[in-house]
Amino acid sequence: MISITNITKKFDEFVAVNNLTMSVKKGEVLGFLGPNGAGKSTTMKMITGFIKPTEGFIEVKGMNVETNPIECKKLIGYLPEGAPLYGDMTPINMLKFVAHIRGMSSKEFKKALDSVVVKTQITDVVNQPIDTLSKGYKRRVGLAQALIHNPEILVLDEPTDGLDPNQKHHVRNLINEMGKEKAIIISTHILEEVDAVCSRACIIAKGKKIIDKKPSELKKIYKNKNLDNIFREITLSK
Repeated sequence: MISITNITKKFDEFVAVNNLTMSVKKGEVLGFLGPNGAGKSTTMKMITGFIKPTEGFIEVKGMNVETNPIECKKLIGYLPEGAPLYGDMTPINMLKFVAHIRGMSSKEFKKALDSVVVKTQITDVVNQPIDTLSKGYKRRVGLAQALIHNPEILVLDEPTDGLDPNQKHHVRNLINEMGKEKAIIISTHILEEVDAVCSRACIIAKGKKIIDKKPSELKKIYKNKNLDNIFREITLSK
């Protein structure tokens, strides 16, 4: 579903992503891990077509993201870092706007809306201005807009950031359920989350892929250290 081949992204002289190659199949949930500044968000922006790689190429379901941007974006639901939203909109108007931009009919939107607001647990706030919502609710509205068109691929940047423990548990269960039928990439700093939802864990540091293993294998290699310690060890060694 996602194939990344030797991508590099430079900002002037700074190399944010360095010759990265990886892939994600349908039915896989890839945990995309690394310390701050490792290149995770930059990679996700390239996968979704938000920015272009300096070198290399990315394919989504066999289509090149650069040469077939609209076709690829139709297949992807994207939750960006920080969940940027229009604060003066209500969640329902935000979702309606996103659905319209994605070419959904009114009938398709109405059918999808009921399911998405329940899945993301935003039913109680759909008519409140987004600016008045807590960080957790804003995060869930961001997740709802990524799901509204029922995409085959999900790219989720810190999907449980700002959520309380119960909300995190619910979102992880939701990702587990969706992961049976979709290809999903999530970035996270929480090892517990990797164990809970990911079938693979890919760690990058300073823009380079360091390891791509099953979570159980990762824990064996690093002897059950937490992610902060793992990142520190990797960063120092590289």
